[in-house]
Amino acid sequence: MSRSRTCDVCGAALIVRPHGGRPARYCSGACRQRALRRRAASGATPPAPTAGGSVLPPALDTFVGRRQELSNLRTLARSSRLLTLTGAGGVGKTRLALEFAKASPKRFARVDLVELASLQDGAPLTQSLAAALGVRERAGRTGVDALVRALGDAPRLLILDNCEHLAEPCARLAATLLGRCPRLRILATSREALRVPGETVFRVGELSLPPADAGDDVTVLLRSEAVRLFADRAASSSPGFTLHRGNGPLVAEICRRLDGLALAVELAARHAGGLALSDILAGLDDRFAQLDLLTGGSRTGPPRHSGLAAAVDWSHRLLDPAEQAVFRRLSVLVGGFDVTAAQTVCAGGGMGPRQVFRILCALEAKSLVVRLPGETAPTRFRQLNAIRVYALDRLRASGELHATLRRALAWLTEMADRGRGDVFADQAGSPLAAERDNLASVLAHGAGHDDTVLERLTLELARVHYQQEQPSAAHALLTGLLRGARGRAPGGQVPALAARVACQRADPDEALRLGEQAVLSERMRRDAAGLANALDARAAARLCRGEFAEAVADLRECLEVVGSAGRPQDTAWCTHHLAWALLQAGREREADALMSRCLPVLRQQAPWPRTAAALHTAGAVRLALGRLRSAETLFAEVLRIAPGASFHALYPVEGLALVAAESGDMQRALRLYEASAQARRRLDTEPEAPWRHRMEQAAARARTRLSAAAQEAAVAGARGLRGERLVAYALGTGSGEERTGHDVRTTDDRLRLTVRESTVAGLVAEGLTNRQIADRLGLSVHTVATHLDRIRDKLGLRSRTQIALWTAARTGGGRPARW
Repeated sequence: MSRSRTCDVCGAALIVRPHGGRPARYCSGACRQRALRRRAASGATPPAPTAGGSVLPPALDTFVGRRQELSNLRTLARSSRLLTLTGAGGVGKTRLALEFAKASPKRFARVDLVELASLQDGAPLTQSLAAALGVRERAGRTGVDALVRALGDAPRLLILDNCEHLAEPCARLAATLLGRCPRLRILATSREALRVPGETVFRVGELSLPPADAGDDVTVLLRSEAVRLFADRAASSSPGFTLHRGNGPLVAEICRRLDGLALAVELAARHAGGLALSDILAGLDDRFAQLDLLTGGSRTGPPRHSGLAAAVDWSHRLLDPAEQAVFRRLSVLVGGFDVTAAQTVCAGGGMGPRQVFRILCALEAKSLVVRLPGETAPTRFRQLNAIRVYALDRLRASGELHATLRRALAWLTEMADRGRGDVFADQAGSPLAAERDNLASVLAHGAGHDDTVLERLTLELARVHYQQEQPSAAHALLTGLLRGARGRAPGGQVPALAARVACQRADPDEALRLGEQAVLSERMRRDAAGLANALDARAAARLCRGEFAEAVADLRECLEVVGSAGRPQDTAWCTHHLAWALLQAGREREADALMSRCLPVLRQQAPWPRTAAALHTAGAVRLALGRLRSAETLFAEVLRIAPGASFHALYPVEGLALVAAESGDMQRALRLYEASAQARRRLDTEPEAPWRHRMEQAAARARTRLSAAAQEAAVAGARGLRGERLVAYALGTGSGEERTGHDVRTTDDRLRLTVRESTVAGLVAEGLTNRQIADRLGLSVHTVATHLDRIRDKLGLRSRTQIALWTAARTGGGRPARW
């Protein structure tokens, strides 16, 4: 048997014998000489082919990271003949494609790279591709026919680099070549998919970033691909540069500001020889300096890579006018956005919301907008920071900045209105929590807009900062409102929130002063809801000062005021606060009676953060009464509804540490205490003073009863407990009592599920529907259904009834103990 190939010069058929050896490229010595003369005349030195006959440009620098992507590409390439790498400009698509090709030399007889960046839109793509491959036309055989004949039936890989500006002709040509060349595979790079039947789209993401709590740990920082790339390129421009504890946090923050965008990281790293890292970071905070800083790319690379601004500008020029308008208007949403936000902020000037939705999808397909990972609903998007800086520049130049900000303010005000009517809004979870960065950015550019609107949204932003335990930021905003710098503050809302913030800042005297101001203001207004909120704030200030009897008196009055409004959830919330104050005053039994009244209501009606707080109070009350099993059950219930990475999960972990200490399991108590303390340091959060003192006393007692070796083992074990592992450990052991083999097996079964999955399973056992579970946990119905699918897969169950029976069997034959 023999198979046909064609001469690289004249296109004549070649006969390749099956005995192996290097495949012939020319039909005669004359054609070989012609090829040599052409290369000499052009001044080109023929690149060395790889083992498979490939002709690829040599890499002049180190390829960093992307090992998982290369592995995934190899897997996909086995089943897909058209693989398109998509992603934002500068993300590293071309380099990844070349590394993939170089790592697969034996799979293809030949690999060809065709760079399309220099081709203009509308250029004859077929003829350009033929010229790049050295394919000549012959009479009666032109264009596609010549390409098909040249490609033949050998296993070849064709890399089409930078297809986005020729997406439609590239798609047509790829479909034709793949249909007529059965052993051809095409690897394309483009900022949007080609949309050819059978195409596999592989989105090239940004380089991995270091975790927020990495600190100056060089080992942890170097696990980040972005940090490794920065260190490598910085060492090239500044010999002797190394990553160490002193510069590691700065490098990590630079990489975070650049979103791990490969080109941006490389460009910033090249300045390491002439600028201090702190100056580079400062330059990234200035939008004008950032565009200048991210320039100076390779002189030999494509012009679009001469700087990040050039790369983004290349993409921007490919957009139609409507797409350009949405692209630049989205730049005011620095914290990301969902579809509703994009439609509200970008519609206008003859563009309707439905058109915005279509364009948003197009921008996402072109990699100018990225979808945020995760299962949150609704889906959120964002512009990468460097792309957003460019878009904001275009928005200013267009003269649309003021009108776009006005629409953004209207959207944020409408969101704030959803929280109206909540008596204790400071503790309710602001509807604007997810929009904190957008809110701060729009307010910073808000000069010239309605002062009343700006004042209202400033209060909302301060409320978000308070709820996220950022008292310094909240204090700065509230100080401005209280001084009248931005208009009159409505009633006692501002001083009430300021009193709570002062408690967070450990300033009890200021907290009481502001609480008094809030109560006085609301008594003058004769507003029942405002007075209840002000009394609650003043009570919080008095608890901070250790004035427990006075706090109890304030909360009793608050309960009377809010109870007259007939709002069960607000009444239950105030009752819970009164129970907490009574606990601090040493009146545990009265507190226990109050919790028995309010906890069922909060379980039924309140969002999970309020339910978690009330369960913690109930657990602390039962702990004070010596009812350890009941306290353990309540603390464990908090862990099942609070996110493991949230500070909300630390209180029940500490509660379980206290249960362990009271039960005599000192090593477990010390391990939980140390793990929680480490988590609090990472999150930069502290518990309330009475709770902290009790924890410290329990830890000190544990240390006195443990040997030095046992203490060391507990502390060492705590270092590995983070997030889900900490929660699983806290839930996986009882209060120091001996467990049967059955108990151990059920614990192991439960640990097969994540904390969230365990929570969902428990709510299924209570008879809740998917919608009710979603409302209880603040998830989408789709996310709940996904959790249920995973539960069925992990446990081998088929129905909700089986899940309920499985859960009941592992909680002692029924639901957890209730009040």
